[in-house]
Amino acid sequence: MARRGAVRRRIAVVSDAIASRLWPVPLIAVIGAVLMGLALPELDRAVDPSLPDVVTAFVFSGGTDAARAVLSAIAGSLITATSLTFSLTVVALQLASSQASPRLLRMFASDSMVQGTLAVFLSTFAYALTVLRTVENATDDLDAFVPRIAVTVASVLTLASVVVLTFFLAHLARQLRVETMMRDVHREAARTIVLLADARPGRPSPAPVEPDHTHTVFAARSGFLTGVDRARLVETAHEHGIVVAERRAVGSSVISGTPLAHWWPAGGSHGPRATDDRIASDIVACFTSAYERTPAQDVGFGLRQLDDVAGRALSAGVNDPTTAIHALSHISALLCDLAGRGPRPDAYASPDGVARLIPVGDDFAELLDVALAPIRRDAIGSPDVQARLIGVIEDIAWHVERDDQRAALTAELERIEASVDASDLDGSDASRLAALAGQARSTIDSSMTSL
Repeated sequence: MARRGAVRRRIAVVSDAIASRLWPVPLIAVIGAVLMGLALPELDRAVDPSLPDVVTAFVFSGGTDAARAVLSAIAGSLITATSLTFSLTVVALQLASSQASPRLLRMFASDSMVQGTLAVFLSTFAYALTVLRTVENATDDLDAFVPRIAVTVASVLTLASVVVLTFFLAHLARQLRVETMMRDVHREAARTIVLLADARPGRPSPAPVEPDHTHTVFAARSGFLTGVDRARLVETAHEHGIVVAERRAVGSSVISGTPLAHWWPAGGSHGPRATDDRIASDIVACFTSAYERTPAQDVGFGLRQLDDVAGRALSAGVNDPTTAIHALSHISALLCDLAGRGPRPDAYASPDGVARLIPVGDDFAELLDVALAPIRRDAIGSPDVQARLIGVIEDIAWHVERDDQRAALTAELERIEASVDASDLDGSDASRLAALAGQARSTIDSSMTSL
């Protein structure tokens, strides 16, 4: 199970790296279209004279000038359609950035409909140009050649492009809705939660006591920590006979030359055989960083995106508390899912039973604060949003199973109550929020007694 989870996590990292870029799918489609544009005219030369009448009734029947005119028109119109697609996508990106969050722009680049539309347009353009070069006028030595099947396929691809453009416009209108954006973020974060729960790099183990003197491993580059290959870290620590303690959680900002991890010889070990530099290099290779956060291993990134949407909605220029309340509903669902997962082990052991890795991050209390603290601060003076914040606490209380989770919920509820006290609310709103807070506290207490 641990090995399968690690493999799924690595596949998720690679697929996210590919999907978040706009060019791979269109490039593959263009290459395929060029190859098809080279192959179909040769097929035409081989089978055109023997085509039955039933088939010839449906294929292109014009001469060389007509074929060139059709292929040229297709190529020109598809470039225009591609430009239109890019223009509409840029407008969508601008609207998403101004109305929701700049962090959501990557979701448009990874949208399969956007990539597929560009792939269809560009491949049809490339195919038409490739076939156009095979149309030949009659000469003294050669007869005129019109690749009728290839031109017919170009016409079919053009009709398909028109249909795709229609669906793309409808899809774009739907994607611009903030509810759709939040739904996509929710789904992405939910997949990350499942992947992290399944990716156990070793057997859970009590954390060993960190000695006074340890070796520090420094980050090789600046950026955001986007992933940690913990299975590889456990193997590396086992190979060198050491214990590794992470110092940076996934999603945190890392500066080159600052501590990334610590290590020390494992108890009972005769010491590592490799040099300190070799060990440090092997450990650094288990960490990946980039100029922006990614969702492959970073649950907090999804919560932060929803925070951004809620914060933008609560700003004075937008003043849309309904959107903030909807964002809190998505956050509540994700936190409930996290609460139902088992606790992160204090350490992971290698097959010999020795603790090799002390992880950091993915702590419920930390993620709870990441999800609710920004909205709690922005919601001062907005009783409806504050009521939903209290509701989030009560929602999660139905899913918690451990005392540390209840303590985190109680502490967060007290912070929300303090923000309510700092708000200038009338008596009815204050009484309503106080009643909701009391109900949430009662749910937290009842979850303890129900076990």
